[in-house]
Amino acid sequence: MHILLPFRCTLVVKERCGVHLVKDKADANATPESPDIRIALVRKITAHMQDEGVKQTPVSGLGLYRLSAPSPCTSATYEPSLILFLQGKKRIDVGKTTYLCGESSLLVASVDLPVVSQVIQASEQAPILALILKLEMPVVRELLNQEEFDIPEESSDARGMSVGVASDEMLGACSRLLSLLDTPADIPFLSSLIQREIIYRLLRSAQGKHLRAIATVGDQNNRTAKAIGWLRENYTKQLRVEDLAAIARMGVSTFHQHFRSLTGMSPIQYQKQLRLHTARRRILNDGLDAATAAFEVGYESASQFNREYSRFFGQPPMREVKAHRLSGNETAHA
Repeated sequence: MHILLPFRCTLVVKERCGVHLVKDKADANATPESPDIRIALVRKITAHMQDEGVKQTPVSGLGLYRLSAPSPCTSATYEPSLILFLQGKKRIDVGKTTYLCGESSLLVASVDLPVVSQVIQASEQAPILALILKLEMPVVRELLNQEEFDIPEESSDARGMSVGVASDEMLGACSRLLSLLDTPADIPFLSSLIQREIIYRLLRSAQGKHLRAIATVGDQNNRTAKAIGWLRENYTKQLRVEDLAAIARMGVSTFHQHFRSLTGMSPIQYQKQLRLHTARRRILNDGLDAATAAFEVGYESASQFNREYSRFFGQPPMREVKAHRLSGNETAHA
């Protein structure tokens, strides 16, 4: 997970006209969520997370998140992961889709996605708290390939991000995983077992269909995800959509359709956001000048970079650098 940096979101909001809002949808097969389980999880995270931001734990792939005040709009790239929100509220924008996450929200990112997000409810008394678990796709595929795993009827509308409400069974498994932080000697033996249970319950949930589509070898969404992965690793190179379609073994128009379905944006928009997010981190965190950062991420024109940077982040790079130095503000994300 990358460090997120705040920016003015006025112009970004203007660009997202016609935004599609996605709120939590309960899993029809899940039992109602118990407040007692959620409150117990809040206490466990609070006991292990006193600092602001994201902290990686001794449990491999497990991170904790805390923020005690609403945040400005921030940008980052989400990797395949499960995020369980226990307290507070956050808005996450992917393309023209907005996801609202509150208490017991279960957000699943199945592919790498550039996002814009904002904490909209948090305080010293009730900070936003979340558990972040990296999704290991080989484990997902291993579970899917077991004969005992009964795959529900599939749907073709797979998305790279989905949100729902965590069941008691999911909350209970996450609680057991957090409890390992109190018994470090148990982590090497029990961590992988509990994480497998969490992935199993995720695959069986309403959000699981999206992850199943990405993980199923040969599925069109799986092939599109491979092209997304290639673009994520090679975003500085000149983009030819025909080459991406060839990686996915699809025609260009079919590939475009599946790419937009998974990411909420076109391949060119995806590449542009990756470039802008990376350049911004290099400018604000590492002190690069705008032109150097622009060329480093693949831009051939510094003036084009400045225009696109201003349009996306709401102000030109140098003005933001000055504001950043004055505020000293830096925000980590979930």
